[in-house]
Amino acid sequence: MDFLRPDTLAEALALKAEHPDAVPIAGGTDVMVELNFDHRRPAALLDLTRVAELRQWSERAGVVRLGSGVPYARVIDELGGALPGLAAASRTVGSPQIRNRGTVGGNLGAASPAGDAHPVLLTVDAVVEAVSARGTRLIPATEFYLGVKRNALEPDELIAAVLIPRARGPQQFCKVGTRNAMVIAVCSFAIALHPAAARVAAAIGSAAPTPRRASAAEEFLSGELTAADQWRSPRPLPEPVRRRFGELVAEAASPIDDVRGTAAYRGHALAVLARRALGWAWQDYQDHRDRWGGSV
Repeated sequence: MDFLRPDTLAEALALKAEHPDAVPIAGGTDVMVELNFDHRRPAALLDLTRVAELRQWSERAGVVRLGSGVPYARVIDELGGALPGLAAASRTVGSPQIRNRGTVGGNLGAASPAGDAHPVLLTVDAVVEAVSARGTRLIPATEFYLGVKRNALEPDELIAAVLIPRARGPQQFCKVGTRNAMVIAVCSFAIALHPAAARVAAAIGSAAPTPRRASAAEEFLSGELTAADQWRSPRPLPEPVRRRFGELVAEAASPIDDVRGTAAYRGHALAVLARRALGWAWQDYQDHRDRWGGSV
């Protein structure tokens, strides 16, 4: 196995063009596990840890450009206010050691249905910035996941960054796992309220071949909130609305039975997670209506 170690992004792209089968590695929290258990034996590893351009983030015109090499720990410490949903998901990733090494870019590259960052990225209209020696390509998160551990990158492309709008409304993430640390989600759920657009976004993880939006649940809740003038004058949500939202979230899933849980359990858990996360997000909106604004 060849070990390629560029110092700059330009060098990394040149090496990726020359070795399209090379597997990128940054934190190594996914790749090294596969290597250690002999589940994967690539021809080459492309080590990106020296590429400083990938370990930076910036904000411009209300959009955070999060470098693919920024670890979860920095997302939590530095971007909790701008990206609360992603920060919440980052807090649930593994242990402190994993959060210091693992990256959102690596999560995207692995494209596991259970990746913690994925549901959040779907709810906040994130865009993946893919780069190659040929140029830059922007891929909406909704078009990035193609199947189990399959993404939309071309063989010569790397993930340079993720473009994420600064939060303009409450965001929440929660998941069910077999323990608190070093755990793969049995299922996960993210919600983002977009008051200026009178819109709700919701997504599920670890309950289908890919992370996916819960479109019917989004449309239902957005319609209920608009019809009741809740965006202008937020009040406690009726229990039947919360319950129906949870049911529709569960219906968006295509779960399977595996060693971590049954399909039936995943469906039940998603409905519970959706109701709870909605309750937290809506309480935030009620309590801080002036901060978040609302539709006009």
